[in-house]
Amino acid sequence: MTLSEVMTITIYFHHSSYRNFKHYYKEFVCKRLNGYFPSLVSYTRFVELMQQALIPLILYTQKYRLGKTTGISFIDSTTLDVCDNRRIHSHKVFKEIAQRGKSSTGWFYGFKLHIVVNEIGEILSFFLTPGDIDDRDSKVIDILTKNLFGKLFGDKGYLSQPLFKKLYNRGIKLITKLKKNMKNKLIDN
Repeated sequence: MTLSEVMTITIYFHHSSYRNFKHYYKEFVCKRLNGYFPSLVSYTRFVELMQQALIPLILYTQKYRLGKTTGISFIDSTTLDVCDNRRIHSHKVFKEIAQRGKSSTGWFYGFKLHIVVNEIGEILSFFLTPGDIDDRDSKVIDILTKNLFGKLFGDKGYLSQPLFKKLYNRGIKLITKLKKNMKNKLIDN
């Protein structure tokens, strides 16, 4: 099966009404699309091939599927668990690149998706990291905010004085909720 076929099947899943990839692949792709993909492989093998398509899919999305910067942006991250914590030792697909990390909901094994969207929900930038990377990591923030200006809203996970100063000097005003024991120092009209 070619890389372009793997990418096409993966992209089409996100445009379909299916919620479960395994069901989508076995019931829809294998039974209804087998004429379009004559060299279909088993579901297990396809999941292994998806790892090779990850980087090309990210590049495709970054090049062709990003929205317009408007001056109002929202930043957040979410965990992408690749397996249950009890199965980490037997996980094979992303064994070399997935990492154990901690989020507000507990420990996980996988990746973090850092994302910036505008006020109408269009993706402005995103970055995929191993699970052990902090939301406030300087390299991640630099990549995510490269083309931004105006106001950037984030949760308490982005609360950091050095990060605020760095972004403020670049013309980006980071707005987060304050912790209970903090006072708002910057008042801007």
